[in-house]
Amino acid sequence: MPQAALLLEFAESMHDGDPTRRARARVAVHGALGASALVDAAAIVASFSAVVKIADGTGIPLEEAKAHATADLRAALGLDRLNRDP
Repeated sequence: MPQAALLLEFAESMHDGDPTRRARARVAVHGALGASALVDAAAIVASFSAVVKIADGTGIPLEEAKAHATADLRAALGLDRLNRDP
């Protein structure tokens, strides 16, 4: 796929928390593919992110890596109690 590496970097940069990396990726996509492609790429990343959050919010089992990475946060917020049957 043409520009696959560029688009993959864009998608990954949106999730890594580094604003400088995100800005570089946006500029690169815009420069290589144009404004319309940048909007499309951002919409796809946002859509996939939303679907995952919806799935997680409905109680679909949490993957082991996510469970380990979020254990402290879930405990602090009391989120694990939300997955219990009434």
